[in-house]
Amino acid sequence: MSKRVLMKGNEVIAEAAIRAGCRYYFGYPITPQTEIMHYMALTMNKAGGTFVQAESEVAAINMVYGASAAGGRVLTSSSSPGISLKQEGFSYIAGAELPAVVVNIVRGGPGLGGILPAQGDYFQATKGGGHGDYRNIVIAPASIQELYEMTVEAFNLADKYRMLVMILGDGTLGQMMEPVSFREKEPIVIPEKPWALTGRKDREEHNTIQSIYINPDDLEAKNIELQDKYKVVSRDEVRYEELNTEGAEIIIVAFGTCSRICRNVIRQASGIGIKVGMIRPITLWPFPTEVIAAAAAKPETRAFLDVELNAGQMVEDVRLAVNGKKPVHFYGRMGGNLPGQQELLDQIIKIHEEGK
Repeated sequence: MSKRVLMKGNEVIAEAAIRAGCRYYFGYPITPQTEIMHYMALTMNKAGGTFVQAESEVAAINMVYGASAAGGRVLTSSSSPGISLKQEGFSYIAGAELPAVVVNIVRGGPGLGGILPAQGDYFQATKGGGHGDYRNIVIAPASIQELYEMTVEAFNLADKYRMLVMILGDGTLGQMMEPVSFREKEPIVIPEKPWALTGRKDREEHNTIQSIYINPDDLEAKNIELQDKYKVVSRDEVRYEELNTEGAEIIIVAFGTCSRICRNVIRQASGIGIKVGMIRPITLWPFPTEVIAAAAAKPETRAFLDVELNAGQMVEDVRLAVNGKKPVHFYGRMGGNLPGQQELLDQIIKIHEEGK
């Protein structure tokens, strides 16, 4: 690793993408992610790549489709309303099995909302968002260092599975500055892409990329093929962190910025004699269902507390994983507000007292 450098989260994402071999960026400005575009505008051409500020989010995602179909490593980024506009393109990318990386630095909603941090796009990110039966890998970093490392990994995963990978952050992660250490050499894995539209060359037939199958049996066969791939991803690519869960009475489930706040709350709870742990999903899809289910089966685990910056979205996946074995409580803030340590500690004390 290099010496630590103080950088803003959005700029780290852009630098990580270039280091990962991304040579195409297409986007449209929207806060709080616009610094990704600024950085790419300054550096992509120097790296031998292409930067285009598209006329709209819809145009940007279709440019992503084209560059990926030609075999390139490609990135687009936006924030919540802009991501909504890209959803049709996400579905087409999934149907055509094209690798791409998209960044969503989430802002408040619904509607235009505000530019402060939120996690209200969890449903949209993990349940598809666009039309049809498809999935995206969704990664939720919790620090600037993780933004760097997981952005590089996102490109490797996209190429490995020929699918879209989303980096889901929030306004805090995108705008905050922290020290980051860059590797001297990135662990880049770019496979051969014999399917790409790079000219006929020595092939007898030219390549085609499509997501339209008129015959229902053909379309069903394609869907079955996609679902088989998603099963492999669910089996092999779950990422999570466990903190202090051994012997914990209450287990917090939180991701991104919320998980950072919860770390201090765990220490505070320990100081008053309450053993609290945390399971932090790093991949929101595939979700760490088995890890949470195993924690729910432990006799010492009395309850779960899901903490999010929304009205309650990931909590549904937590409850499915717990499967009624233990109570699952929820605490959320909205509108760009972050929960304070004391209010979370109060929730833990309340749950602890109720469980006596």
